[in-house]
Amino acid sequence: MLARFQIEHQGTTIGREIRAGSATFLTMAYILAVNPQILSSAGMPAEDVVTATAIASAVACLVMGWWANLPFGLAPGMGLNAYFAFTVVGAMGIPWQQALAAVFIEGLLFLVLSLSGARTALIDAVPDGLKRGIMVGIGLFLAMIGLQNAGLVVDDPATLVTLGPLQAPALWALVGVVGLTALLVRRVPGAMLITILGLSAVAWVGGLAPAPETWAAAPRLPRETWLALDFSQVFSLSMLTVILAFFFVDLLDTAGTLIGVGHAAGFVDEEGRLENADQAFAADAVGTSVGALLGTSTVTTYIESAAGTEEGGRTGLTAVTVGALFLLSLVFAPIFVAIPAFATAPVLVVLGALMMRGAAAVEWQKLEDAVPAFLTLITMPLTYSIADGIAVGVVSWVVIRLLIGEGRRIPVLLAVLALLAGLWYGLAH
Repeated sequence: MLARFQIEHQGTTIGREIRAGSATFLTMAYILAVNPQILSSAGMPAEDVVTATAIASAVACLVMGWWANLPFGLAPGMGLNAYFAFTVVGAMGIPWQQALAAVFIEGLLFLVLSLSGARTALIDAVPDGLKRGIMVGIGLFLAMIGLQNAGLVVDDPATLVTLGPLQAPALWALVGVVGLTALLVRRVPGAMLITILGLSAVAWVGGLAPAPETWAAAPRLPRETWLALDFSQVFSLSMLTVILAFFFVDLLDTAGTLIGVGHAAGFVDEEGRLENADQAFAADAVGTSVGALLGTSTVTTYIESAAGTEEGGRTGLTAVTVGALFLLSLVFAPIFVAIPAFATAPVLVVLGALMMRGAAAVEWQKLEDAVPAFLTLITMPLTYSIADGIAVGVVSWVVIRLLIGEGRRIPVLLAVLALLAGLWYGLAH
């Protein structure tokens, strides 16, 4: 069975793959606590959402690992769940049962496009400079999330962001950053896991975060959200708009993550193609439709997957490990949910630093490539959206090429994406 992953061929070991999967899971386990909080505001029972989140994530990770043989973790996407709860259900007044139907249909559409190779063709059409910009932008985005989770960066009404109070847990997060860096330089196996678990122990013992009240809890299947989808309004104009919104944002989010993390981990070849991209795209499509049946919003590939690839994960066994841990979380959810945000913050910050190496490959002397790449990488952290960063980069790249008389060099799929992005953002904003 393990021969499926070609572990020796990829120059890795079973132990390293499991450590990598554990590191990825711990950096994204927060979704088990956050997703129920967000979707419960739409009237969905939180206990059902916890179970739906864990199972949908596990299914998507298992497909990613077993079929695509890539080390990427998947779960319900942040941003997409907020759009589901606050815009679709909250502002538009669409019942959550109908919103789940929209998510289900979006997943099926993605599956068809993935199996046809259309999504892979779109990735191949993205210029290399933009791909490097996406990689660096995701690194900055990760670092921004980590600094916020640590409390080192906080919001400010005058300047938008500012330095947070230099006290625990922020100081402990800084200790984690320098400690993790030292462990990585010394090539200590499991450096990221050691950092996360060590800071969690400090938090629990020192009273900086509540320790788990119990180590295990009996899992149960969703009761109210299982097969609660309502297709009665699926062909109405408002529902078609919702389906397209989920579709477009998920398309850019997943593509950006696979490009960025894939580049950083070396899964993109010299021609800019991601190996097994069709199967990788199918994984999030399957997870999305399964998640809708269970009772959660759109599933997407997580940028936190970079934690596992930097830990040495190179095969689908890493993703399978993430999926297995999501299933285990049904029993041990109290432990995973109790891991404080500042304990994973150092991993995200250091990953951001590691992904900055992509900037060296951007041809900064060529403004027609440098400006779109820069707009991509700077927009992602400042708008808190991978999709927004890609949209700005693609549109600017295409428009600049038209203005300098290089319209014939624009790939057709990229031109279509730029047009759709321009129309979408023009109408939606």
